[in-house]
Amino acid sequence: MWKMIALAAGVLAATTGLAHDEEALHQSPPGEPYVPVSEALPLPEFIPGLGVLFVDPGTLPAGPFLAYDREGKLSATVYMTPFAALEDGVTYEELGVGLHEVVGVDIHYNAGHAGVAEPHAHVVLYHDDGARGRLAE
Repeated sequence: MWKMIALAAGVLAATTGLAHDEEALHQSPPGEPYVPVSEALPLPEFIPGLGVLFVDPGTLPAGPFLAYDREGKLSATVYMTPFAALEDGVTYEELGVGLHEVVGVDIHYNAGHAGVAEPHAHVVLYHDDGARGRLAE
């Protein structure tokens, strides 16, 4: 558990200094280098709880995955961090973030799915108060 807390703290710390054009990411599609996750991994276009995901294929499996609601609003940034990699000492540094405003963070265990088959954590940074609900619909 302490590893996950440290990971979440590291993700938040790493995201504060990254510069990019946040305005360009507010609405889907985000543009290059991001592609729909359904093009990069064998995943559906919309994933309940995570929304419509876009990812830079060069950053897999960690991400960031940009999570848009069904209306195309950027609602969260998601990271998928394999437990085996963390136990082997991998460090994810300077991960990008969709928006610098973060109102909440969830960490979910995932036993594996198409595209990231090994057990991993989903670290979800929500960018506004209604994001969690919109991504679930």
